[in-house]
Amino acid sequence: MSPPREIELKFEVPIGSLPDLTRGPLLKRARSSGQKPASLVSVYFDTKKLKLRRKALSLRIRRKGRRVVQAVKQETGPATFVRNEWEHDIGSPQPDLNVAADTPLGQLSSKKLRRSLMPVFETRVRRKTFQLHCGESEIELSVDKGEIAAGRKALPICEVEFELKHGQNGDLFKLAKTFSEAVPAQLAIASKAERGYGLLTGEKPQPIKALQIALEPEANVQSAFQIIAWACIHQLIANQPIMLNGDPDGLHQMRVALRRLRAAMSLFSDMLADTGTETIKSELKWIAGELGPARELDVFSKRVVKPILAVKPNGAGVAILSRDLRQQREDAIVRALVAVESARFRKLVLDTAAWIEAGDWINNPDISACTLREQSIADAAAKELQRRWKKLVKRGKRLDELDPQRRHRLRIQGKKLRYAAEFFASAFPHKRQQKFVAGLERLQDALGDLNDIVVHEKLSERFIEGSDGAEKGRIGRARRAFAAGRLSGREEARIELVLKEAKRAYKSFAKKKPFWA
Repeated sequence: MSPPREIELKFEVPIGSLPDLTRGPLLKRARSSGQKPASLVSVYFDTKKLKLRRKALSLRIRRKGRRVVQAVKQETGPATFVRNEWEHDIGSPQPDLNVAADTPLGQLSSKKLRRSLMPVFETRVRRKTFQLHCGESEIELSVDKGEIAAGRKALPICEVEFELKHGQNGDLFKLAKTFSEAVPAQLAIASKAERGYGLLTGEKPQPIKALQIALEPEANVQSAFQIIAWACIHQLIANQPIMLNGDPDGLHQMRVALRRLRAAMSLFSDMLADTGTETIKSELKWIAGELGPARELDVFSKRVVKPILAVKPNGAGVAILSRDLRQQREDAIVRALVAVESARFRKLVLDTAAWIEAGDWINNPDISACTLREQSIADAAAKELQRRWKKLVKRGKRLDELDPQRRHRLRIQGKKLRYAAEFFASAFPHKRQQKFVAGLERLQDALGDLNDIVVHEKLSERFIEGSDGAEKGRIGRARRAFAAGRLSGREEARIELVLKEAKRAYKSFAKKKPFWA
């Protein structure tokens, strides 16, 4: 049975901004047709060991006036605004698994499960609902204000949801953009169920790595790109609160998400050619540049500075070096935080989501673009993988002759091929895929290490010029130069060893057989 799809965009909104929304132009026409505010109490059920959660399911019982409605939701993947949902009216506030027989929950149903289901948390919200029209599309806007409660623990809720009842996705995003221009809202991916489970377990959110991509070989290129791009957006948004809480791995995973998205856009560049694409690429490059220095300095500190300090912590210039590095890292982190909390970043995320789902590239009338959009992903991916693989193998033969700049370009080519192999893996279910990617990862790591050496040498040189206060003059400069020399010397000593590893990794990778052939 094909589930009805809940098409929605959800935003987290500062409570103080709600009056701006209700008084704003977006709801002026809708106010007269809006339903009366409703108090909704929703109880979520699961087993003591949270079996439903492990299966990416949620079971909710909600009272709607005299009605009792049971909902089963399934997290289907990275699409921020698409979830599978099954709703049924039931006769009591206890779960009725008989009506859920045609849902994924029905596949788990057993007497043991029925007996072990119990309330685990609940949400209590005051909801205002408005019916909006954009073109021929009907969109429901809901404003939820309340809390999630799990025992004695509670978490405030202030959310705005846009749900497409019927019509075009482009109209949904058009209204969402109008809303986001008036209210400082953040596009969110966590459902109330996810937040409730987080409150219940008390688990600290962990950095989210790249999601696995599930592609059907017969899927067309357009839908395949959208699945891949949504996975990248999911990773980007999911790691934002983790990064804002001070976890450097959250920042790292945001950078990974950006790199993967930009790589996907490169892989599908022939299909995506339009002015909107160029704007998105420019903004993605901006935020990547804002996050980059913090990550570079973090890696530099862990891999270069700390080993030096561990050997000789009281050497000349060490105090100056430690102070300068700490200040630079703090400045870089502040720069990254300011960027991620900015209106520009919020706009970028929403604009990118709109472009993925309803960008002009989707309706490009060019015959070649139309043909490519409808081509099967298996055929298109095989050609792209073959082309990039041959180019990497050819250029890698001269690895020991390349200067740092050309090695860097080779590294980028390897990274894009690796992302392509990961993106398209499910379209070619072959055991050679894992060996191919593993060999490519080894080569990429070695090339990345060579590039880090170049970056670290440049960072070391910056310390010589960073004199201030008591360290001004020849003595201070000499101390800085000595400390920087220790850092550069350590990195220079590694070049030959790392280059040998890169050549070994290349020879091993060049022998790997393509998994798409």
